[in-house]
Amino acid sequence: MANQTDKHRRDILPIPDREYVGLTTYDAKDPDTKFPPIEQLRPPKGAPNVLIILLDDVGFAASSVFGGPINTPTAERVAQKGLRYNRFHTTALCSPTRQAMLTGRNHHSVNMGGICELATSAPGYNSILPKNKAPFAETLKLNGYSTAQFGKCHEVPVWETSPMGPFDQWPTGGGGFEYFYGFIGGETNQYYPAIYEGTTPIEVAKTPEEGYHFTEDMTDKAIKWVRQQKALMSDKPFFMYFAPGATHAPHQVPKEWIDKYKGNFDQGWDKLREDIFARQKELAVIPADAELTKRHDEIPAWESISDVFKPILARQMEVYAGFLEHTDYYIGRLVDALEDLGILDDTLVYYIIGDNGASAEGTPNGCFNEMTTLNGMTAIETQEFLLSKIDKFGGPEAYNHYAVGWAHALCTPYQWTKQVASHWGGTRNGTIVHWPNGIKAKGEIRSQFHHVIGIAPTILEAAGLPQPIIVNSVQQAPIEGVSMFSSFDDAKAAEKHDLQYFEMFCNRGIYYKGWTAVTRHSVPWVMAPLPPFEDDTWELYGPDDWTQSRNLAKENPKKLQELQRLFLIEAVKYNVIPLDDRRVERFNPDLAGRPQLIRGNCQILFGGMGRLSENSVVNIKNKSHSVTAEVVIPDSGASGVIIAQGGSVGGWCLYAHHGRLKYCYNLFGIKFFYTEASTSIPAGKHQTRMEFKYDGGGLAKGGVVSLYVDGAKVGEGRVDITQPMAFSADETCNVGRDAGSPVSPDYGPHGNEFRGEVNWVQIDLEKDDHNHLISPEERFKVAMARQ
Repeated sequence: MANQTDKHRRDILPIPDREYVGLTTYDAKDPDTKFPPIEQLRPPKGAPNVLIILLDDVGFAASSVFGGPINTPTAERVAQKGLRYNRFHTTALCSPTRQAMLTGRNHHSVNMGGICELATSAPGYNSILPKNKAPFAETLKLNGYSTAQFGKCHEVPVWETSPMGPFDQWPTGGGGFEYFYGFIGGETNQYYPAIYEGTTPIEVAKTPEEGYHFTEDMTDKAIKWVRQQKALMSDKPFFMYFAPGATHAPHQVPKEWIDKYKGNFDQGWDKLREDIFARQKELAVIPADAELTKRHDEIPAWESISDVFKPILARQMEVYAGFLEHTDYYIGRLVDALEDLGILDDTLVYYIIGDNGASAEGTPNGCFNEMTTLNGMTAIETQEFLLSKIDKFGGPEAYNHYAVGWAHALCTPYQWTKQVASHWGGTRNGTIVHWPNGIKAKGEIRSQFHHVIGIAPTILEAAGLPQPIIVNSVQQAPIEGVSMFSSFDDAKAAEKHDLQYFEMFCNRGIYYKGWTAVTRHSVPWVMAPLPPFEDDTWELYGPDDWTQSRNLAKENPKKLQELQRLFLIEAVKYNVIPLDDRRVERFNPDLAGRPQLIRGNCQILFGGMGRLSENSVVNIKNKSHSVTAEVVIPDSGASGVIIAQGGSVGGWCLYAHHGRLKYCYNLFGIKFFYTEASTSIPAGKHQTRMEFKYDGGGLAKGGVVSLYVDGAKVGEGRVDITQPMAFSADETCNVGRDAGSPVSPDYGPHGNEFRGEVNWVQIDLEKDDHNHLISPEERFKVAMARQ
């Protein structure tokens, strides 16, 4: 713990300037001329470096350090000189866990009751960070820490994710970080990531074939940053937040890592649970008398799976295992870099193995392209199709996710998975704390109840910093988390965090002094109508029931009622109420009440614009539309991308190929529909146009494609079926090139830029005047309407 002797008042941030009061001489050469030297801002003496490693979608039972089947030697190495916490809890979902951790407040208290994409206008759910609950990275920075974040940031309101910001909730905007290298959103393609450096989008130079993978890339950037920080400011501690996209879907990793696990999961998920459970008891990460909870009927038994399909499912798990070990390996490289710098022992390391339980969002069958699941079109991936792709899982062509059964096994010994905040399978994540210079205990287990909101007060206590009263002129609300510091050197330290509510998608729970009362309202993969809240069945579990395996609701109704009442009190206190189990409605910004960046039936884009998320582009799905572009063709001929949206997992593009205008509609990377002009585009300025006449009659229907150059029809084709909800989770729209993975196989990820100029592109919905040219006056009217 840092030295408490400190002359600065650190509860008001920025720390107020101290004005010089004393003799002012006329001549600087006067012997009495004395001014105090300029002091650089530093934290209190003894404040450690801080490294938080937060993995994504890893269940309690995945890592070998907590009895899992996946080798994580770096986690084991850190645990040998550190502490393993086996009752550490998250919120059951990524954005809420991250915002709660970064602020030290409950997720509804900081308005992150769900992911940003489902924000509503209700307090607790609007995804807007309150100004009176500043991130603790800002507190550390204003106290003299260097701060940097690498990897995932999923705390930015969706209407603020465009290149125009505002950047108030971006890491280097209002997040408290001086440097950021990573992606904005829930997931990214590990081979073709949508990366920002600060707030500037950048493109990676290497391809997957040349060995590119985002986890390696972000690790290299983190190592470079910390080396530079210590080379230039050796006396200044740092706070690094290292948050890989791994192991969130898509599960993507080089083949050699996958092949390490070949055959390891042929026994299936039911036997895997039993094996994990035995290892967990051997390691004492669960008590010897803990009971293995039963598999629920919603999760299929392994023996019910056909012999034809089992190899596909086993391969999905092999991919995931390789992905997690690969991630742990690169974390090891970062740990090695700190050791080489001689600062590892003086760095307080949190290695949090998952921001929630393992993900059951892959459905009972898993998938080769996760976008089929997100679009509700899983039937398009037949068993025959999946078998034909078995060797491609995990590679650049895949965007895969594993089946529910594996997620359940990786949450052993608990019930349920990610999203299900009512049970420990969704919220209990193994966590390691490593700080040899600050913690005497080594290689021990800690079993006090803790929650992710306790990290902020723990770090402030370790650094000798007060919880701030004012940050950037705004009076701060109290931190709601409880420090873990007292448990560092005392395995029997009293449990201080004795009350905690849980809620996610109306799955609810309350913990109080060992007791838990819980009710499950929904499961991630079932889209059936939900029951009224009054029909939800509450369960009660006692302090001696480690796994929530023995429901005592009938035996002790009085205790259950007491805890139910306590949940309601906490829910009102932290803005959990009103409960909101709407699904389709919350995807609609107008119904949800959140701002929408792009409105209306027309949008103009200009050459050079890019990395525009689907929230930043007018929605063309399930409707007739046109795409018109003014281009300048060089004498060498037409070539390259005019506009593209999406990537190899699905999307569309208008481009010039072999001198001719061409359109490609990519359906989940499974089928490609092309329409090509019959003649070349001559040199000079021209207006090119694609019209799509939607068949109608529901979602995901096809349509007729027509191509025009200067108003003259030059080609016609057909798209038989379309993607109804989303092209991708992270691929973007770009003018004059196709960034990320390529939509069309006609070109690659690099060198697809338009040869010539793209002056503007206009997207119109349901244009019915049949005039295939857009006049300058019309473009001006549209542009003015956007002001």
